[in-house]
Amino acid sequence: MMLDGAQILKIAPAFRSAKRIILMALGFMMLGLAFVGAFVPIMPTTIFLILAAWFFARSSPSLERRLLEHPRFGAVLRDWRDRGVIPRRAKILAAAGMAIGLGLFVLLYSPSPLLALAIAAAIGAVAVWIASRPEA
Repeated sequence: MMLDGAQILKIAPAFRSAKRIILMALGFMMLGLAFVGAFVPIMPTTIFLILAAWFFARSSPSLERRLLEHPRFGAVLRDWRDRGVIPRRAKILAAAGMAIGLGLFVLLYSPSPLLALAIAAAIGAVAVWIASRPEA
């Protein structure tokens, strides 16, 4: 069954509305994960806030604006959005968190050397990418 232009125009608002609801739900999910990350030492906070801002930018500009104006996290989010900046302290904490995570993985799960090397290589690649981002 083919839809003609008039039929597509009739159902398009429903798809836009569903997309908006899904993006907003994902934004709130990322915000919840960021909240958990604020209290759990190994879990990150900032990446989930960045994702929440991205989802809210596409679903609710007012919620994005509230995140960008937040007294504690707003400046970091604006710097990332505008210039791809990651503060040096965040880079150091990210690298330390990844190293601790890798160490715990190796100690607790005793993976095969090949798997440990593959995980270490993936984490190393992410660490290099983070380190390559501008700081100011």
